[in-house]
Amino acid sequence: MDKSKELFSKAREIIPGGVNSPVRACKSVRSDPLFIARADGPHVYTEDGQKYVDYVMSWGPMLLGHNHPAVNKALHEAVDKGTSYGAPCKAEIELAKAIVDALPGVEMVRMVNSGTEATMSALRLARGYTGRNKLVKFHGCYHGHADAFLASAGSGVATLSIPGTPGVPEETVKHTLLAEYNNLEQVKELFARYGEDIAAVFVEPVAGNMGVVLPEEGFLQGLRQITSEYGSLLVFDEVITGFRVSFHGAQGFYGIVPDLTCLGKIIGGGLPVGAYGGKKEIMSRIAPDGDVYQAGTLSGNPLAMAAGLATINTLKSMDYELLEQKTRELAEGLKNILEEKSLPVQVNQIASMFTIFFTEKPVKNFVSAKESNQELFIKFYNGMREQGINLAPSGFECAFNSFAHSEEDLEKTLSAAKKINF
Repeated sequence: MDKSKELFSKAREIIPGGVNSPVRACKSVRSDPLFIARADGPHVYTEDGQKYVDYVMSWGPMLLGHNHPAVNKALHEAVDKGTSYGAPCKAEIELAKAIVDALPGVEMVRMVNSGTEATMSALRLARGYTGRNKLVKFHGCYHGHADAFLASAGSGVATLSIPGTPGVPEETVKHTLLAEYNNLEQVKELFARYGEDIAAVFVEPVAGNMGVVLPEEGFLQGLRQITSEYGSLLVFDEVITGFRVSFHGAQGFYGIVPDLTCLGKIIGGGLPVGAYGGKKEIMSRIAPDGDVYQAGTLSGNPLAMAAGLATINTLKSMDYELLEQKTRELAEGLKNILEEKSLPVQVNQIASMFTIFFTEKPVKNFVSAKESNQELFIKFYNGMREQGINLAPSGFECAFNSFAHSEEDLEKTLSAAKKINF
């Protein structure tokens, strides 16, 4: 028995499913998870000493690559000063300022500990600010695991084929209204019926939890127009896209200014972190300035702030255009290889993220994403893994490239795809 299998067997005795986040269990790809001992640059190393080119990248945060020296240096300096204060620290201000300077829609920002906390808090704020109850979200978009968002929640729920939202009372999701991603007409119909009680529209400006799905021309602009017309808030969930689609987020890339923005992943440089921010008028309603309560013992943790600040400061000088070009070439190369094997393939890509869908139809929403052939994906995933390439163990996730991936890593990835027998 190899070490990963041995560790997984032990883990299942004391951790539900043997993992602390469901998709990691690799059930949908009929494999056992790899237990990672260390990571460096674009690579992860298992407890068995196997080396993999990594496209999971901690599910997105490691845009600079694993174990980046600038981030490590900041962390070492911070940890020598203590790991948690439960009190304000200078690094909170510095990271908040870096976020405000980078993102057009953020004038004030509140730190939390995860993307789920960020979206949950942003929803409470939207309801408190507008005095309304309902929210609009899109099928297949994942906004964390707070009860109100677990209706048609994308990757994790879809990957494990969990029906509905067990454990969530119907009353909790009765105010959650659903529309198809990229379908403005459905959104207009919801507002025509419920507009006076819709507090906010939550959207991933580039969907990343049904696989990468790009907004069609006019979709985000339409959401901005509709929410403004009805006095609702437009909330961009940029937990994945923030600082990845561009240094100025998807909002900077598409030129759409949301009322609130939710962040995570990259702004923590690999440590647990989240944030939500937006217009000063709205954010001032958060306690202690205002009457909408939200708190967290570890919010603004000095280690997470140091890692996030070092990451963002390093990203300022990185060549996003070059990384986008390399990612596009990789994605197109994989598509060409798979098409040569007479497989139905669509590849959706933006900036440094992409998803391979095994379908003949363009993927524009969750319905078309679910038409992707999961049996082919299972063969692809396991075939790539056998060749030393680590992909997300779900057909509804993104592959993440990074500034650390070399031409050699990309060539190895393409070579691995050529060797798979379907």
